Amino acid sequence: MNVDSWPIGVFASVDAGLGVAWDVIADLKVPTIQLHTPHAGGRDAAAAAKLKTQLAEMGVRCTCVFGGFDGESYADIPTVVKTIGLVPETTRASRLAEMKEISDFAKGLDCDAIALHLGFIPEDPNDANYQAIVEVTQELCDHCENNSQFLHLETGQETAEGLLTFIDKVARANLKINFDPANMILYGTGEPIEALRELGPHVRSVHCKDGTWSDHPGETFGEEVALGEGDVDMAAYLKTLKEIGYEGPLTIEREIPQDPVRQKAEINKAIELLKKLRSETLSA
Repeated sequence: MNVDSWPIGVFASVDAGLGVAWDVIADLKVPTIQLHTPHAGGRDAAAAAKLKTQLAEMGVRCTCVFGGFDGESYADIPTVVKTIGLVPETTRASRLAEMKEISDFAKGLDCDAIALHLGFIPEDPNDANYQAIVEVTQELCDHCENNSQFLHLETGQETAEGLLTFIDKVARANLKINFDPANMILYGTGEPIEALRELGPHVRSVHCKDGTWSDHPGETFGEEVALGEGDVDMAAYLKTLKEIGYEGPLTIEREIPQDPVRQKAEINKAIELLKKLRSETLSA
C-alpha cells in the first residue's frame, strides 16, 4: 500500500446539507469527496452532467453519494428511531423511490456507490418489522446493481453483530458498509476499533470522525468533536484499516455546518493529522 491507496477526502454538499460548502472543496485541495445528495429537483440528469463537469475541472472524484430525507431529525436517539432512513414504515415507500432516484443521479456522476443511514434495524431478526426492512433493502440493492453500484450502510445505529446478521439476511453481494467510528461512540453501540475488525470484510468506505462517549451510552448521544480530540484513537483506527486491507478514501466528516469557519479550520487540521498518521501507518 502507498498514499494513493488512502486519498484524503471530505464530506461535501451542493446545497447546504451536512457537508462543507461547494466552494470550500477546492480550498481544501482534497482529491475525493463524498456528496450529500442535492435536494429533490437538483438531482436530475442535467444536474448530474453539470456537477460531473465541475468535479472534473476541479480534479475531484466523487466516491459516494449519501441519501437524506425531509423529515429526518437527529435531535436525540428516540427521534432518530422514529424519523431516520427506510425503517419508519409510513415514509418507507416514498424514501425508497427517492433512493432509487439518488442511485440514478449517482450513475450520472459515474459514481459507483450510494449510502444512507438505514435507520434503527431491530437487533432481533424475529422482530415483526425485520423482514420488511430486509425486503426494502433488497429492492434498493437490486436497483443499485442495475446501475453497477454498491449500497453502503452507515454504521452507528446497530451493533457490529446486528449489522452482520442483517447483511447476511439481505444476501446481496453489493450491500457494503460505510464505517464511521465516531457513530459507534455517539450512539453507544460498541467500541469502534473492535467493531471495525468484525465488519472488516464488508467495509468499502469510511468516515474519519471523532466523538466522546455519553454518560448514558445508548440512551443519550455522545458528542462529536474535532478529529483527534475524542475517544476513537485515530492512530489505532488507521492501523486497523491497514490490517483489514482497506484501500479506499479517508473521508473527513465534521458535522457543524452552522459554523462554516470553524468547520473549515477543523477540517484543515484533520487533513494534516491524517497525512501524518497515514505516513506513519503505511511506513510501519
